[in-house]
Amino acid sequence: MAQTAGVKPMTIAGRVASERERCIGMTDAERQWRKQWLKDQVLAPNEPVHVEEYWKERTNPIRRLYRKPLDALFEKLSPVLGVNRAADYRYITGKLGLIAVGVLATHYYFKYGGNDWTKKGGWRVVTSKPIVLPGQPRFPFKSERASDADYADRGFKDSVLVK
Repeated sequence: MAQTAGVKPMTIAGRVASERERCIGMTDAERQWRKQWLKDQVLAPNEPVHVEEYWKERTNPIRRLYRKPLDALFEKLSPVLGVNRAADYRYITGKLGLIAVGVLATHYYFKYGGNDWTKKGGWRVVTSKPIVLPGQPRFPFKSERASDADYADRGFKDSVLVK
């Protein structure tokens, strides 16, 4: 959803937002309004205020649940590291954690869920013939496969049924 929910945004600064408009001339009411508007732009020393109830209303409960461990850890570290550095480290730690989970899930899938003769699905990983040039130790390259039946084996000859 758009930030203005489909309503055209309007500026609260009005006509006097532009320096050119202010130089043309301002009424006393416009001067008072601009003075108050400039005063309102100065933030209080405790700004921005973190309101916990507002945060809970705006965030998904599942998101709050998976963020809780790192939030608790870096809340304890923030007096030592500083609030901004703790927030940066928390962000980096979360992203590195997601990358690690992705790498481990991919490794698990290719180790235990690959395509072999027992399954219909799964990604089939095929290695191509290595490049062996004249003068290299394994030249000319000879395949390790003994017969034509070894090419479409998909691990069947290594199974318990054949032995």
